[in-house]
Amino acid sequence: MAVDRTPVLKRCRSLGLDPIYLGIDKKSTRQLKRSNRKVSDYGMQLKEKQKAKFIYGVLEKPFRNYYAKADRMPGQAGENLMRMLESRLDNILFRMGFARTRMEGRQIVDHRHVLVNGKCVNIPSYLVKAGDVIEIKEKHKSSDRYKAILETTGGRLVPGWLDVDQENLKGQVKELPTREEIDVPVNEMLIVELYSK
Repeated sequence: MAVDRTPVLKRCRSLGLDPIYLGIDKKSTRQLKRSNRKVSDYGMQLKEKQKAKFIYGVLEKPFRNYYAKADRMPGQAGENLMRMLESRLDNILFRMGFARTRMEGRQIVDHRHVLVNGKCVNIPSYLVKAGDVIEIKEKHKSSDRYKAILETTGGRLVPGWLDVDQENLKGQVKELPTREEIDVPVNEMLIVELYSK
């Protein structure tokens, strides 16, 4: 499996991204040293795509497949793309506060700790639908790992489209989010322009 091993803060700096969107509280004190070159339209479009890929932890080929699928769906391709990325299982765990970062959410799913509608799912890219119930397996609920995670994520705001019971490590997707409810600083229209060339 391909893994992006770029240092997170370095990547955030180069993309002009606040690490808080990744669930990381650290801040980098270094400044990005670049000459005041004018960025081309293609450069801006590419940066937005890289930002979305980095935030959700998706590699190029799956990301292109998401876009192709979003383009075929009714409605705007950019909005559909963001909704699909947001409804990935690893992202849902992060949003519910059962993982500190999306990467940790991915690991939790890989380790078979998650049930979706009572069935074990170990695919981080599994697309969750409205009405799905997500919970951590009973035997893992009492582990120190989840106590530590809940201490860290306890103050995090849970989006309105999710219904979460943090005591029992259980939650439900009430509905899929609209673009206004997704607080990710990505201009999806530039991604659409990039792929529609």
